[in-house]
Amino acid sequence: MVSITISVPEEVRKLMKKFPEVNWSGLVRQCINDKAKQLVIKEELLNQFKKEKEFNEWAVNLVREGRK
Repeated sequence: MVSITISVPEEVRKLMKKFPEVNWSGLVRQCINDKAKQLVIKEELLNQFKKEKEFNEWAVNLVREGRK
């Protein structure tokens, strides 16, 4: 597993120390993991919409040509 270091303001660090029962590293790891999964899903949806847009444009053009 890769390690990263993050910086937080001193005020935030003091708040974190008030809640030692929270696994802050695990929380940040889970947040990063969730966001990465959301971005993958978003990318897949955008690619799917792009393919559908191309198909819809083709279908509209086909109908227009048929009307001529």
